[in-house]
This record gives sequence, C-alpha cells and structure tokens, in this order.
Amino acid sequence: MATKRDPRSGARSVARKLAMQALYRWQINESPWQDLVSEFQSDEDMARADADYFRELVQGIGTRRVALDDALENYADRKAGELDPVEHGILWIGLFELEERPDVPWRVIVNEAVTLTRKYGATDAHKYINAVLDKAARTLRPHES
Repeated sequence: MATKRDPRSGARSVARKLAMQALYRWQINESPWQDLVSEFQSDEDMARADADYFRELVQGIGTRRVALDDALENYADRKAGELDPVEHGILWIGLFELEERPDVPWRVIVNEAVTLTRKYGATDAHKYINAVLDKAARTLRPHES
C-alpha cells in the first residue's frame, strides 16, 4: 500500500528554503522580521511556496530568536553565535517546527533540515544538523520516537 503524500509538502519545502534564505540574510543584515516577509514575497520561488507557512516560520523565529538559541544550546555542542549562519537558520527552523508544529512529524522536520543542509550547508554539516535535531526531537517529542 502506497503512503499518501501531503499535497502541501512540496510547497512547505519551498517555504522552508525561502525561510532559510531570509534567516541567513537576517543574520548578515538584521532588520524587522516583517521586512524579510515583504522582501521575499517577490522571490520567484514564492509562487511555488506555502506563503503562510513561510510567514509563520519567519515571524515565529523572528519573535523567539533568543528563546530558540537558548533551547539550541541544550542540544548542540556549541553556542548559537558560533554556528555557521546557514546551519543556524536551518536549526532555528527545525527547532521552531519541533516546538510549534506538532502536526508535522519530527522525522519530516529532520529530513527537511538535512536536505536543506546538504544543498546549502558546508560539507558534512548535514550530519551535525541531523544529530542536533534528532536529540531535540527525542526530548521535545518522546511520544513519536
């Protein structure tokens, strides 16, 4: 029996990619999260993205960055400020989804983060992202393990 794929999943993948790019930009040149949402609305990939999900990610991370960084330090082996900006953005997204989106299975969250890291992160950084988010998922979502 084939597993049914959520038709929104592709659009959410694009939303995560755009959110990662926005969060990278935000770390390099900080501005209000609302500016990021406005700026990325005109991105050519936004037509394929779940725009509401993109906004939720950017807004949620933009308003909870300090709390997310504090939480990340429970799962990572270094301080949030020492993370590469690409990986930092991906970890923000993953941790935010683990905490705030119980409708998204943790394995999907981790897989999406690893996929983004393989494409945009440093060589072998996907292993680090996988380890950190796996540890976070086992703590935050023990009922799914």
